[in-house]
Amino acid sequence: MSMGEGEDGTAGHLRVAVYAIGGNALSDPRKPSDGAGEGQALALAKVLSDIVDLLEAGYIVVVTHGNGPQVGDLLLLEERAAAAEDMATRPRTGLDSWVAATQGMIGHELALNLDSVLQRKGRPERTAVILTRVEVEADDPAFDLPVKPVGPVLSADAVMKEEWDIAATGIGPRRVVASPLPKSILDLAVIRTLVGQGAVVFCGGGGGIPVIRMDDHWVGVPAVIDKDRFSALLATELSADVLLISTAIDSLRTGFGTSSEKSLTEISCADALAGIESGEFPPGSMGPKLSAMVIAKQTITDCEVLMCAPGDALKALRGESGTRLV
Repeated sequence: MSMGEGEDGTAGHLRVAVYAIGGNALSDPRKPSDGAGEGQALALAKVLSDIVDLLEAGYIVVVTHGNGPQVGDLLLLEERAAAAEDMATRPRTGLDSWVAATQGMIGHELALNLDSVLQRKGRPERTAVILTRVEVEADDPAFDLPVKPVGPVLSADAVMKEEWDIAATGIGPRRVVASPLPKSILDLAVIRTLVGQGAVVFCGGGGGIPVIRMDDHWVGVPAVIDKDRFSALLATELSADVLLISTAIDSLRTGFGTSSEKSLTEISCADALAGIESGEFPPGSMGPKLSAMVIAKQTITDCEVLMCAPGDALKALRGESGTRLV
C-alpha cells in the first residue's frame, strides 16, 4: 500500500486488512431475533465486532462479502412473477444487475449498522459502499462449462421454456452459470482513494459484478465470480498486510466429519495445494477458499493470510484461533 502521513506529519505505512465474509451470515440482518433470525443477528454482530477490533488494532479495513442467499431470493421473486400471466412477457433482469442490486442492499445494511457502532464508540471512521465491477475474460473456459447453481429450484414448465443452462442438483433442477476468474477490478482506483482516507470500504459483493470488454464498451455477463478469489485479487492489488477469510468453522480441518478429524492451526501453501489436488479440501467446500488464500500468500509473501470464524479475527491474528497459511 502507498505511504501515507501519520498524525505527526511523517510518512507512515497504512496497514490494510481485507476481511471477507460469507453471504449466509448476512441473509437478512433485519429479521426478528428469533429462530434463524437470531443466528443471523448474532453472526452480524460478530462481523461488526471483528471490523471494530481490526480498526482498534490499527488496520484500515476493506470488507468483501458473499451474496448467494440474497441473489437467490431476488431470482425467486422474479421466477414467481414470470409465472403470473400478466408478467409472462416481461424481459428478465440480467444476473449482473441482480449482483449489483444485492451489493447495494447488503452494503447499505452493513454500513448502516457499522456506522451506528462506530458513532457509539466515538471512533472517527466512516463507511463507503462501492458498486464494484470486475473484468473477466470473454473466452474464460468457465463459460464453456457453467456449473455454479443460482436461483430457486425450477418448475417443469420453466425447465422447458427457459433458454438457460440447467442442471440437476441435490434439491432439484436449477439454473447454472459460469464462474470465471477475476482479471481486473474496474473500481480499484476509487477503493484505493477511500482506503487512503481511512474509510471502511464495503466492496466486491458476491465476487463483483462480472463484465467483459466488447469492442469499445463494457457489457455485463451472466456469471458468478468466486468471492474469495476476488478477495485475494483485491488483497494483492492493495498490497494488504492481512487477508482474513471468515467462514462457518473456527479452523481448517483434515478428515472433516470422520473419526480422524484434525484441526489445523497452520498449513503451508504446498500442503494446501496437495490437499486440494487429493480432494481433502473439495471444490464444494474449502477448496476454493484455500486456493484463493494460496494465490494471495504466494503473491504477497509477507501478508498474513488467515481463515477463521466470525468474531475470531483478533484471536486469529494472535495465533489463538483459526488457521494461518505459511
